[in-house]
Amino acid sequence: MERLAGKVAVVTGASKGMGRHFVAALVASGVKVACLARPSNEFDTLAAEFGDAVLPIACDVAASEAVNAAVARAVLHFGRIDVVVANAAVYHPFAFETGSDDMIRNHVDINILGVSWLIRAAIPHLRATKGQIVAISSESVNMPFPMLALYAATKAAVETLCHGLRDELRSDDIRITILRSGSVKGGSGGKSWSQETVAAFYKKIVETGHASMTGEGATPESMAQALLSVIGLPADIGVDLIEVRAAQVGVPEGAKAVAS
Repeated sequence: MERLAGKVAVVTGASKGMGRHFVAALVASGVKVACLARPSNEFDTLAAEFGDAVLPIACDVAASEAVNAAVARAVLHFGRIDVVVANAAVYHPFAFETGSDDMIRNHVDINILGVSWLIRAAIPHLRATKGQIVAISSESVNMPFPMLALYAATKAAVETLCHGLRDELRSDDIRITILRSGSVKGGSGGKSWSQETVAAFYKKIVETGHASMTGEGATPESMAQALLSVIGLPADIGVDLIEVRAAQVGVPEGAKAVAS
């Protein structure tokens, strides 16, 4: 996409899952990407896969000082920031009654505060480039899933933040888009779940009908194309919210054994 060539993006949660697909699509479109993520085996392979087009920066988005430093490093390295993609999030089912303090705080710290720190740090640089903010949200804002009630609540908070900031930053020519994602195949969120959690979650969403409502998961490559479509638009228009949901009838992969 010629319109994106030469731009610089910051993507959080960039080492795995949908975030990594975002990085791949951006790089393929000629965008340089600062990849913010916690240290991991996947993080260590970013530079090898994408070369000089990326700058991997180990960063805990829940820590404001770390985010400030990461954004400053991205600007120092690439010279500018045109787009920030607030993608990093915790997605972990749990029965709210038994949710630990750490589990609840982790969702708030990463899903809400992590987005807040990123946007705050990026605003001066986006003002200079008349840039864009894309916050990744979830279809669960409209139909909160059981065992993911807090996750849905954090995404709703992010959407409200973006709605308010859109008018606040409009005079600075900074555009803000919410990309509300439906079910996506091959996500990294479930890899840390215990077998007990997996079984309880998929049993519950089949029972409540949420599994069939969300449908057969879309591919992360398709979701990345939606991101490119949003940030590739002419500068005189913006997309406030785009909801991209699975088009195919079915249930998410993990629910198939329960549903059959």
